[in-house]
Amino acid sequence: MISVHHSSSIAMPMQLLRPRVTPAGLNNPPKAEAVAVRRRPGPGPRACACLSLTVSDAELSSRGFAVRRTAEGIDVAALNEVFARVGFPRRQEDRLRRALQHSRVVWLEAAGDRRPVAFARAAGDGVFNAVVWDVVVEPSCQGLGLGRAVMERLVQDLRRDGVANIVLYAEPRVVGFYKLLDFAMDPDGIRGMAYYRSSAAATSL
Repeated sequence: MISVHHSSSIAMPMQLLRPRVTPAGLNNPPKAEAVAVRRRPGPGPRACACLSLTVSDAELSSRGFAVRRTAEGIDVAALNEVFARVGFPRRQEDRLRRALQHSRVVWLEAAGDRRPVAFARAAGDGVFNAVVWDVVVEPSCQGLGLGRAVMERLVQDLRRDGVANIVLYAEPRVVGFYKLLDFAMDPDGIRGMAYYRSSAAATSL
């Protein structure tokens, strides 16, 4: 399974990856070094609305996976279990539900039971910028191309909305996965930064 970890609190230097049109391990405050990845800006939203997909919705359906593009009906407890199985910290379910309400979401369910087997979300201003978080694939379903399937659709939806600047944080081991999806590191010499304040500094203020 692809588990992409994203983090909101990174305590060490990072590099920025910028997308062109990602596996697991991009969405939680990483304890190891992470790099920021950015998708390369492409053509306008109309041109990008029809970005080609590696696998169609129909093919996924024939394999027993249903594509969902909203968080409606998702089993949040089951999503938390997937997070735990790929090494993400569990989230408070009420806070996770609130996060989903403010995110663009793509996920795959199997057997119509509302339990996600692959998941990705992005948050942003809905116009110019978006950051991808929580890209995960259920371990028993890894290696089936499901991580790529949700990421391709998430990028497609963002581009359809006209969002050109799409960024994510990735552990070094999964950078290659995102490069296959047209993300790039350090585009134009840009560096990613994350707010970090030590407990000692916080206490002194």
